[in-house]
Amino acid sequence: MKKIILSLLVLVAAIGLHAQDRTELKMYKTFGGARFELDTLVLSPKQVLQILKVEPLAYEKFKRAKANYNAAGVLGFAGGLLVGFPIGTAIGGGEPEWGMAIAGGVLIVGSFSLNSIFRSHAFEAIELYNGKTARIKPEFQFYGTGARLVMRF
Repeated sequence: MKKIILSLLVLVAAIGLHAQDRTELKMYKTFGGARFELDTLVLSPKQVLQILKVEPLAYEKFKRAKANYNAAGVLGFAGGLLVGFPIGTAIGGGEPEWGMAIAGGVLIVGSFSLNSIFRSHAFEAIELYNGKTARIKPEFQFYGTGARLVMRF
């Protein structure tokens, strides 16, 4: 009798463990970029990339997104320096080079566009990971006159 009860408990536990799905990864778009959450834990883009390794398509898409994120950070930093030097020179009483400030402004605008691209690619990768995006399913259909490949979404 004890063996039967123990076997039933093990079976129920195994079914419960098997029925658990992975936790949904959430992304919230913010003014400066994006915030990622897993349950209540806030994640960095590097941590999200590690989580997405189990889903190859989402991993590749997020890797591209992270490259844009890194480039946006570099451009924003360089642009901030180029804007800051002429302003500091003007405050210090020197003759500022406003051409540097304009170039810095262009870099900052470029970083905004890269940041927007990052958010869109990251959102698509998160949707793929969570299984909300339909996957392409190739299907062969055979007819008396030949065959064709149909892609179902």
